[in-house]
Amino acid sequence: MDALLILGGLLLIVAGLVWLIVLAFGTSLLWGVGSLLPPVAVVYAGRHWGVARKAIGLSALGFIPLVVGVTLLASHDPSRVEAIASLDWLKSDSQMHASRLAIRLNGQLDGRPFSPQIGKLTDGMLRLSDGDELFAQQALSIRLGPVSPGSVQIDVLPQDADPVPEVEISWMQPEQHLPEARLIQSGYTLHLNLKPVPPNKLAGDFHLVLPAHYNTSLSGHIEVFTDDLRYRAGQVDLTHDSADTLRYLARDHLQRRFQTQAVEVTSLSPVNFSKPIKSLSVQAMVKGVPDQYELAIAKDHKGWAVDDDMYPPLPIEHEVLPQIAASQAEPHPVSASSPRIDRRQRFSIDRLQRNPSHYDHLLMRAHTERGGVAEGRFVGIDRDGNVAIRQVLKGPGEAIYNLAPNDIVLLELLEP
Repeated sequence: MDALLILGGLLLIVAGLVWLIVLAFGTSLLWGVGSLLPPVAVVYAGRHWGVARKAIGLSALGFIPLVVGVTLLASHDPSRVEAIASLDWLKSDSQMHASRLAIRLNGQLDGRPFSPQIGKLTDGMLRLSDGDELFAQQALSIRLGPVSPGSVQIDVLPQDADPVPEVEISWMQPEQHLPEARLIQSGYTLHLNLKPVPPNKLAGDFHLVLPAHYNTSLSGHIEVFTDDLRYRAGQVDLTHDSADTLRYLARDHLQRRFQTQAVEVTSLSPVNFSKPIKSLSVQAMVKGVPDQYELAIAKDHKGWAVDDDMYPPLPIEHEVLPQIAASQAEPHPVSASSPRIDRRQRFSIDRLQRNPSHYDHLLMRAHTERGGVAEGRFVGIDRDGNVAIRQVLKGPGEAIYNLAPNDIVLLELLEP
C-alpha cells in the first residue's frame, strides 16, 4: 500500500510538471524551451500564474499521497527510508559491479546456451546457476569433496574409476513448472584449475564434457565466491544479507569488545532476512572459553551493526581480515580421490538450520507428523524457514517438498 501511494504521488507530480511545460510552449516557444530548466519553469509559473496554476495544483496534489506513503513506510521499515534519503541507491551500478562475477563459458547445457551469473564453491560443492538457487532455469553442481584453502586443481577422464566428483545438471523447460535434474557419477571429462583471487574468490579454467546423450559441453573461464561475504573498496560490505555477514559482524564486535584476536564464532541463531531482525544469539570461543552472547543488531543504509557498539578498534597489527589471509595462503591442490567427511555424525535439524550450505545436495529422508515420508536431495531453506527437499520422479521432472521444521518428527541424513 505504501509503495502504491508513493508511486501515485510521484506520477501526479510528474504529470503536473509535464502539463506546465506544455502550457509554457502554448504561451511561446521561448517560454517552452526555457521551462525545460527548473528555474525558468518557476519564473514562468510566477509570471503566468493564471495559466500555470492548474498544473501547479496537480503537482501539489501529488505530494499528499507521497508524504502519506513515506510515513507508512517509515512506520514499519525505517531502514529503507534511511537508505532512500541517503541516496545510496544512486551507487547501485558500482555496487553490482563489485559483486559481479567474471564467468565466460562457451557451450551448452542440455542442448541450450548456458550463461550463469551466480557461482559458489562452499563446503566442497561447486555450483553455477543463472538465477535463484531453488528455482534456477539452468544449474550445474559438482560435488568436489573437502577443498583446502588455495588452488583447486582437478582432472577427470571418462575411463577414471570411482571415486570421482558427482556432477548434477538441472534445467527448467518453458512448458514445465518443476525443473528436471540428472546425476552423472562417471564417464565424463572435467578439467578444473582455479587460483585464489583475494579476498574471497577463485578463478580459472573450466572444461566439462558429459556423455553425448546429455547434450552438455562447457568450456571457458569461471569465477566463484568461496563464502557469502561481499566486499566493497576492500572492506566487507555490511549491507549484504547473509549469515556470513552476520558472523563477520559478531566476530568483529567481540574482538573489539574483548580486545583480542582470539575469537571464534562457532554458531549463530537461524535468521530469516525477509523479516526484521533485532537480536542475534552467538555461540563463540573467546580466548578459548566458550560462551553465548545475545547481540542487539539493526540494519540501516550503512549496513548491519550492533546497537550501542562504542568499542575501540583493535591495534593495527590485528586488523588483517582472516579471509584475505586465508586466500593468500600457499596453494594446496585437491585430488579428486580425497576422502569425504561423514556429515551424518551428530546430524540434526538444528545443525541444518544453522549451516544449510554445509549439506547442499545431500540425500535426506524426512518423516512428518502425519506419517508422510519425503526422500530426496536437500536444496536449501526458503525465506519462511521451510526445509526444501528435491525428489526426482520416475518420469521426467521432479518434485520439491517444502517442509516446516515443526512438522518434521525425524530428519535423516542418508549419505556422508
